[in-house]
Amino acid sequence: MERAAQQLKRGISRQFSTGSMKLSGKFSFKRQSSFDPRTNSRFSLGRQSSLDPVRRTSANDDFTLPGNLDSTMQLLFLACKNDVQGVKELLDDGVDVNSIDLDGRTALHIAACEGHVEVVQLLLSRKANIDARDRWGSTACADAKYYGNVETYNILKARGAKVPKTRKTPMTVANPREVPEYELNPLELQIRKSDGISKGTYQVAKWNGTKVSVKILDKDSYSDPESINAFKHELTLLEKVRHPNVVQFVGAVTQNIPMMIVSEYHPRGDLRSYLQKKGKLSPSKALRFALDIARGMNYLHECKPDPIIHCDLRPKNILLDSGGQLKVAGFGLIRLSKISPDKARLSRPVTIDRTNLYIAPEIYKDELFDRGADVYSFGIILFEMMEGAQPFHPKPPEEAVKLMCEDLKRPPFKIKSKYYPPDLKELIEECWYPELPIRPKFSEIIIRLDKIVGNCSKHGWWKDAFKLPWK
Repeated sequence: MERAAQQLKRGISRQFSTGSMKLSGKFSFKRQSSFDPRTNSRFSLGRQSSLDPVRRTSANDDFTLPGNLDSTMQLLFLACKNDVQGVKELLDDGVDVNSIDLDGRTALHIAACEGHVEVVQLLLSRKANIDARDRWGSTACADAKYYGNVETYNILKARGAKVPKTRKTPMTVANPREVPEYELNPLELQIRKSDGISKGTYQVAKWNGTKVSVKILDKDSYSDPESINAFKHELTLLEKVRHPNVVQFVGAVTQNIPMMIVSEYHPRGDLRSYLQKKGKLSPSKALRFALDIARGMNYLHECKPDPIIHCDLRPKNILLDSGGQLKVAGFGLIRLSKISPDKARLSRPVTIDRTNLYIAPEIYKDELFDRGADVYSFGIILFEMMEGAQPFHPKPPEEAVKLMCEDLKRPPFKIKSKYYPPDLKELIEECWYPELPIRPKFSEIIIRLDKIVGNCSKHGWWKDAFKLPWK
């Protein structure tokens, strides 16, 4: 009864609110906000992070804790007030010693800032994470050093704590309120060192227990304005797209080095690997895959205010999710110079990959192009799914590309026409037609593919096709 009375007196509540999110009852959130709903503003717990650009401080030393905050914020508050007994009681009641607020601050950070030696020692005895970093990358040891708390600093150093070296990124904001909503704590990303890190390569990582794909900006890119602009451009596009057939953006790290872009992970790999393993696909699967790609591309092309032209649509930039659905990825990697809302050309033609079998002739020749460039690439992909081989195989890629882009030749259909769903050949030929205006839009492609699928089902075409050795 005595402990319950003490808890009630201290105002421990299992409710909190922040923004539009409201929770009540018991819960296990570990990240809470220093937020007072009565004033609709954040309150400061004494001295702030040594790396916080604003360094918010409390209006006075006698501030009281809002009564409806959860136990995490109670812990940070009591650590700030040097209430050793109160901190001990909360920890005895099961409050996580390493729980954090929205700025990633732990009770150890707070106590180190204030120089509360006894609280620091208590937290360390309860296995507080000595190297936990807040959203700006500061540790308790760094905070103690910054505020001149020598005894606290020495205690932490004796335990092996390190003062991290800090380096601003090209996207570092001056005010923490300007930190993007998508910003992730890099310490929450577990990337296996054995995976290696290379420019433009996505690494498999775990984020809060979930597998994700992480693209890490190469260490040599921070002094290259073009690389930074490309990173920002890709991030801007990924942030705004949401579609079942487009790779899902998870978040990014822009306030810490290395900078990263995090997206959903697909364990089944990309379409390139899938086709290498399977060869030609059954007409039904090829059409299903084609519809997935077309729907994703139609969404990108219809984005407002400006369409997103992929410019590098190929099987390696199409991912398979666990359910076998395709998702378009890799857009935003090629910088364009917009001539008009619908017309563009490459801003850096030297980046053209002349071994890319799926590159449209107009991009290959560094000419003006529009969304039809992606339709051409789609036609080549659909051809490969049906034929089970790349165009003009076994010619070398650069020779095949030259035939298609310079000589305007197209690969022959080797599978007999009777094995193609009706009207599919004609659609492929229109997609890779040399003249941009002839190529259909993806909105039309979707309608035509749906019609082909419907006719095949209606006339029992699938039943006959399944007798063939398709995969």
